Amino acid sequence: MSGFSLSSEPFTLARDCEAVMVPQGETVSLPAGQVGYITQALGGSFTVYVEGNLFRIAGKDADALGKEPPPPIEVPADATDADVERLCWDQLRTVFDPEIPVNVVELGLVYDLSLEQREDGQRKVYVKLTLTAPGCGMGDILVDDARTKLEMIPTIAEADIDLVFDPPWNHSMMSELAKLETGML
Repeated sequence: MSGFSLSSEPFTLARDCEAVMVPQGETVSLPAGQVGYITQALGGSFTVYVEGNLFRIAGKDADALGKEPPPPIEVPADATDADVERLCWDQLRTVFDPEIPVNVVELGLVYDLSLEQREDGQRKVYVKLTLTAPGCGMGDILVDDARTKLEMIPTIAEADIDLVFDPPWNHSMMSELAKLETGML
């Protein structure tokens, strides 16, 4: 299977850029001048195809691809836990498996989300996340992406992502939108 299609966008890196190999999860540095193809640009991060390999590039490094980084998240000073929880769900909707164009919430991979107020006024968020299959090589990448994106929310000091496999995930957990997007409807 080819890592890119006719709709993939070519790029040349403008500067050295950190990237995560998919699905291995190993962090590497791609050099300035490296050419490749953007195969997926969803949720503020990018999946790129370079010399036969797929890599994930974080939104903070969008400039290396000639793209705009995502805008910072803003939280009103009087935000309630319910307001922040909605932002957490919105952020989780920006977490995508680099190989599937559907976010983890719509795929039904988020089993639970809860917030805790800390003594310092900050919040800690707890998430139970699963994978489409226990042997999926994307687990570490998805957990790290979810943690990073949740900790981008002002007032979230810590995100605890628990990778769980009970109950086992199945297609019935997907939203109608996810089923439509993946051709399972």
